[in-house]
Amino acid sequence: MMAEMDRTEKETIRVLLVDDEIGFADILAKRLGKRGMTVTPVYTGAAAVKCIRKTDFDVAVLDLKMEDMDGIEVLKIFKKAYPEMAVIMLTGHGSEQAARDGLKEGAFDYLTKPCELEELVEKIREAARSAGGGSIGGS
Repeated sequence: MMAEMDRTEKETIRVLLVDDEIGFADILAKRLGKRGMTVTPVYTGAAAVKCIRKTDFDVAVLDLKMEDMDGIEVLKIFKKAYPEMAVIMLTGHGSEQAARDGLKEGAFDYLTKPCELEELVEKIREAARSAGGGSIGGS
């Protein structure tokens, strides 16, 4: 099982990026992809819930404020369905309390938008390591 523990160092980290700001999500997905991650961007909470039922992810990066579903709602669904998947919350200035609520619901951590790309990359790597490097779903 040691090989599985080292997986995040050798294999690509699979990231689900959930943000209703399409331009932001697409640019961030490209930038994370250039850093060796496999990123699937989705633009609604409902699309994110559908997506995790079909594909395994190591980490989800989840915007707190979205049009269709509240990020906390999406987080609760993720944690109930796939408790091992690490979730990083993204929040705008002024809603840090909501992000702290997310931590209580099982989020790995949160970052305030706009965040530095390298800070997000490091947080994703930490989250993937903390999740044990095993794939979610079908366990």
